[in-house]
Amino acid sequence: MKLKLKRPLAFFDLETTGVNVTKDRIIQIYILKIHPNGKEEGLGYLINPEQHISKEITQLTGISDEDVKDAPTFREVAQEIYEFIKDCDLAGFNSNRFDIPLLTEEFLRAGVNFDPANRNMVDVQVIFHKMEKRDLSAAYKFYVGKELKDAHSAEADTRATYQILLKQLERYSDQLENDIEKLSQFSNYDNMGRKADLAGYIVYNEKGEPIINFGKFKGQPVEEVFQKEPGYFDWIMRSDFPLYTKKVFEAIRLKMKFGNTTVGKRKI
Repeated sequence: MKLKLKRPLAFFDLETTGVNVTKDRIIQIYILKIHPNGKEEGLGYLINPEQHISKEITQLTGISDEDVKDAPTFREVAQEIYEFIKDCDLAGFNSNRFDIPLLTEEFLRAGVNFDPANRNMVDVQVIFHKMEKRDLSAAYKFYVGKELKDAHSAEADTRATYQILLKQLERYSDQLENDIEKLSQFSNYDNMGRKADLAGYIVYNEKGEPIINFGKFKGQPVEEVFQKEPGYFDWIMRSDFPLYTKKVFEAIRLKMKFGNTTVGKRKI
């Protein structure tokens, strides 16, 4: 089966120093770019995270401090990676909840204005969990009929994810359409499309207004909170929120001052 694509689709996987989107860093990335004509391109790097890789992460990924000591930092390769995926929709395994938010943070830290909001995002794990409820290795064995070798290698996991999606489209042809936009919509957990940011700190209500989804102001429109608590925005900017979340809050504040603005394809 061949994917029906209107523009390139970038499957990717990250190995990282941990699972905290704001604090942890990429140590390996691999991207498999599928063009509408079926052509494949790959791009991969070991990355120096400029922080210690724990023993637990080394045991999981096989990547140690020694392995990355001479590798480029993400900042040094950020522009090349951006150019490689700038025209792409995105796909991965647990990518909507982890890989895309963390990659976005790395881009923003590197000064690259990457915004995933204008892309379709297909999460193969979500499709798998909605259909079968298992992990990547089990998904690979279930759909492809083989054992996944070199699990937790970014390239192996990325290529396995691509193969799984092709098999999912074959198996669920009566339920899944070979259309990236519709697969993106199906990939969302708990109406994730209603999030204004990637982490879910800001969501939209029934009126399409961005509302706060945490803390003492949970459930209240962001604009109302900014009006009655002028210092709240400054507190957010100083606190340990993801950079993309701060970017969305800043867009809302600018809209209050100057009128409508956008983050990606989302009109704030």
